[in-house]
Amino acid sequence: MQLHLPHAAIVLCIGPSNSGKSTFLQNLVANNSIALSEIVSSDDYRMTVADIDFINFQGASKQEADLLYEQYAAISAETFHIMEQIIIARAKLNRLTFVDATHLNAKEREIYFTIAKRQHIAIYGLLFDVPLEQLLARDKERQRPRGAARIKQQVRKLKDEKRLLKKEPFTKLYTIRPEEQVEVIRHPSDLHIELGAGVDIIGDIHGCYDEMMALIKKLGYIEENGLYKHPEGRKLISVGDIMSRGPKSLATMQFWLKQIESGLSYMTDSNHGWKIARWLDGKSVQLAHGDEMVEQEMQHFEQQHGANDTAQLKERLAKMLLHAPSHYIILENGIGKAIVTHAGIKDHYIGKNSPRIRDFCRYGDVIGTSDTGRPIRADWYTNHQTSELIIWGHEPKLKPLKINNTINIDQGVVFGGQLTALRYPEGTFEAVDAYENYAGEQQNPLLEAAEKHFQAPNIYAFLNGFEVATTHGENVWIGDGYAKAAIDTISHYTVPMEQLVYIPPTMSPTPQTSQHEDYLEHPLEAFAYYKKHGLTQLIAEKKHMGSRAVFLLFKDEQIAKEWVDSETLGIITTRTGRAFFAPEAHAIIVQKLHAELVAKNYFEKMGTDFVLLDAEILPWNLKAQSLIDKQYAHVAEHALMDRQKLATKLQTTLVDVADWQKQYKELLRNAVRFDAVYQNYCWSVDDLSSIQVAPFHILAHSNGTCFHQPHTWHMEMNHWLAQNSTIFIPTEYKVIENEQDEQKVIEWWEEMTAVGHEGIVIKPLAFIPKSKGKLIQPAIKVRGREYLRIIYGMDYTDPHQLTQLKKRNPSKKMKHALQEFALGLEGIERFVQKESMARIHECVLATLALESDAVDPRL
Repeated sequence: MQLHLPHAAIVLCIGPSNSGKSTFLQNLVANNSIALSEIVSSDDYRMTVADIDFINFQGASKQEADLLYEQYAAISAETFHIMEQIIIARAKLNRLTFVDATHLNAKEREIYFTIAKRQHIAIYGLLFDVPLEQLLARDKERQRPRGAARIKQQVRKLKDEKRLLKKEPFTKLYTIRPEEQVEVIRHPSDLHIELGAGVDIIGDIHGCYDEMMALIKKLGYIEENGLYKHPEGRKLISVGDIMSRGPKSLATMQFWLKQIESGLSYMTDSNHGWKIARWLDGKSVQLAHGDEMVEQEMQHFEQQHGANDTAQLKERLAKMLLHAPSHYIILENGIGKAIVTHAGIKDHYIGKNSPRIRDFCRYGDVIGTSDTGRPIRADWYTNHQTSELIIWGHEPKLKPLKINNTINIDQGVVFGGQLTALRYPEGTFEAVDAYENYAGEQQNPLLEAAEKHFQAPNIYAFLNGFEVATTHGENVWIGDGYAKAAIDTISHYTVPMEQLVYIPPTMSPTPQTSQHEDYLEHPLEAFAYYKKHGLTQLIAEKKHMGSRAVFLLFKDEQIAKEWVDSETLGIITTRTGRAFFAPEAHAIIVQKLHAELVAKNYFEKMGTDFVLLDAEILPWNLKAQSLIDKQYAHVAEHALMDRQKLATKLQTTLVDVADWQKQYKELLRNAVRFDAVYQNYCWSVDDLSSIQVAPFHILAHSNGTCFHQPHTWHMEMNHWLAQNSTIFIPTEYKVIENEQDEQKVIEWWEEMTAVGHEGIVIKPLAFIPKSKGKLIQPAIKVRGREYLRIIYGMDYTDPHQLTQLKKRNPSKKMKHALQEFALGLEGIERFVQKESMARIHECVLATLALESDAVDPRL
């Protein structure tokens, strides 16, 4: 006899005492069919809780027997309570568990059926059917016999229960008889797929066969004897809904049938797949919403090939669809790293199987129906907390939707969108455009999404505080007070919401102040921070003293209308989201920038409709003239005048004031240095031709973000833009790979800052740096000794002041820098993916809210 056991289940051993349950299990352990840890035995747990596994009632008086029975019942109650907790825990963790007890009472078995149902795990039964004579003979051989009366009672009970056992919801019930040879066959989970050379996961196809074949060829698959294979051994996975609505459902199903039967491809269950599977299997199913087109194609097939061939094809297709699992787990080195499913999955469903799980994976989290009869779905992905990447479809989106470590790859090809494939583990996308809109205009989710794209967000969703889920960092919570401050800023001061896609993050200074006596900041502390996090390949970039700005520049005005609902060649905003220039100046600068990009054939070379830049605009006084006049020029003028006057008086006094003279000479030098520093960043801006732009990040193009590019690439692009340019300027930089490079950067920094330049920014080479899976500071600014006079005061280098300043605490600034960086990345990704304005704008709003949280402005 063969005993087939799944990857995970509860297995109840059922039978009277002496029926051989424990012996059977121990033999399985001995021949390595199961592990000892997979057995939960009532006898063992009685020993655990009460140090005994049996109470002998034989020869006891009635009173003694009653007392012993009560004692045994109490021990058993505690035993089964603990066993139940252990079994629940193992079921939650998707383990195989044999329960070694008599289980002769239907109520006892009901407990395990409930556990199995709640934990979405199979339940098997092993019925040990042994004749009474053999049970009694075995009892006589036991060191502590149970007694003939008890054995007979159990046999009678089992006889009564047998008719119930067949009706109970066992996944499978096996009967094991004495002396029967049993072979245990353990089946691995049919949800697991080994990553191997990689997989290509294709979104909802819906009968768009021609587009599917174009995509598969684009992915590099080659036809060989009617099958499509990849030269590197990659395999295809479909998220389901391969049929219905589109023009060639049957051809699409036949393609996947061949691929799956040959072991070259996989497919998950889906809502349309499930309905068509039951129809093919002969069930009474109402075909609608495009499913009826499959029936029409099958009728046409039968006219061409006859009833026999049609019946055989239906049987094979039904088998393929009915055996499609609710989800797949992609394993790498034995670890499940990614999940492929049709409409979504809850974290605690992963790796399990049940009718409820299958329904959830087919339809998503349906919470009701709208007035039009369409399902209303909850956003299940907001509750995804485990580290597996979940790849899904079912809900058409304009672009691949990355949200909370999930990716939707249904881009509505049948509705005139695209057919998308995610290459895993690379994380890149390939897509082909639909050849036409096969589904028409009515109830077209892509057209509906496009119409609602610029719909204003619901302000009430933010007033009482809100949380933003970010892909690259931790979720960011914004309290109601800060949320209201940010809403007020956007309502009164920023550019229109549809044009505001990114707010640059604040930048952290060195986490520790310098160990050098005369310095507050020094590159060594930045190097030490990154070394602590295991990063040694860095880049140092010259920090321009200008005004931070964001440039969103378009190929043409019509394209801009599609992205920001305005016909414009570009938008330039400050780091607080306001228009950087007055309208006339803005038009001139944007036209100049656009002309240079066109001259370099930028949009064609990059295959993009726009470029999003993070940059510095020089000179500083272009935007900071008021600050300079009020805070720096005025202070410098008075300090120079007062200190010169006092220094002169001290030289003419008859009293010995040598110490005072020395002190005021130094104070006067500080004032001179202060005056020179701020003026170093200012020049005449009588006309716009003197304006310079230093881009340091090319954040995104319409075909994707540029976060995967190292900072060296961003600097190379900066230098390319600056070639033969009248507005773009290059940024000096140095790559750091060893201590010699560090020393060269320190010397460069010292030379640069000694003549008044602001300083440098030190970054890891990776645009999104992480350590142990967590985001770390993407950049650290190291400002020069002289520059810091305009930050901390012209006399901050006084030893007493410097000692106090070295006690500064940048932790809050560092926290904000990380949160704002993660929010910026999230907002840009949502913008590129053409998510709704509400989704993009919550990232902008959250960043502005963090900026309203008071932090020492000198940091």
